[in-house]
Amino acid sequence: MSLNNVTLVGRVGGDPNVRYFESGSVVCNLTLAVNRPTRNSDEPDWFNLEIWGRTAQVAADYVKKGSLIGVSGSLKMEYWSDRSTGIQRSKPVVRVNRLDLLGSRRDTEAAAGAMGGGGGDFDEF
Repeated sequence: MSLNNVTLVGRVGGDPNVRYFESGSVVCNLTLAVNRPTRNSDEPDWFNLEIWGRTAQVAADYVKKGSLIGVSGSLKMEYWSDRSTGIQRSKPVVRVNRLDLLGSRRDTEAAAGAMGGGGGDFDEF
């Protein structure tokens, strides 16, 4: 038996990057900062998120830089060859199956204002 589940709650690091394909598919990529408490301060861990389909469209419409969201999904590795050096590279990506828009509108706008973005109206999707 194998298990690959990831659940995170944090703030979005930038506006979503959304791509639409001729097939009708949509993908949304964004970064998520999750605070990791340490002795001296809270240090964020940054996660790359990949969201497909209807959930990607919800993220595109309602998630902005600074939004507080919860996600669950699975971890996958992306591999590529660096164009300048030819070295094989990789990075972990969370493929999101569920997206929850958290916090009140006021909380979202305050955080987005501090991070330089806008907020949304919806508490959960």
